[in-house]
Amino acid sequence: MEACNTCAVACNHCAASCPHEKDIQMMAKCIALDMDCAQICTLAAAAMARGSKHAKAICGLCADICQSCGDECAMHAMEHCQQCAEACHQCAKECRKMAAMA
Repeated sequence: MEACNTCAVACNHCAASCPHEKDIQMMAKCIALDMDCAQICTLAAAAMARGSKHAKAICGLCADICQSCGDECAMHAMEHCQQCAEACHQCAKECRKMAAMA
């Protein structure tokens, strides 16, 4: 849950920072993925917190979206994107673990 919450915060910060960059068109995909990732991370953390029977499935989807967002953010040199990429990749790793639990 902690990785999901950390990732959601990083993605929201990145999405809010990207429009201030010089070439906003170049950041459009990053912004869209940030918003998707923040939402799924929030959902995954909530599902785990309440012990939802769908938590593992949600975490599997969360891992895929986090990986995609992290890969996109890693391509941009801005500090907020690099921090977001790190949080996304860590969350993807943790969510994969959760999704694989028996």
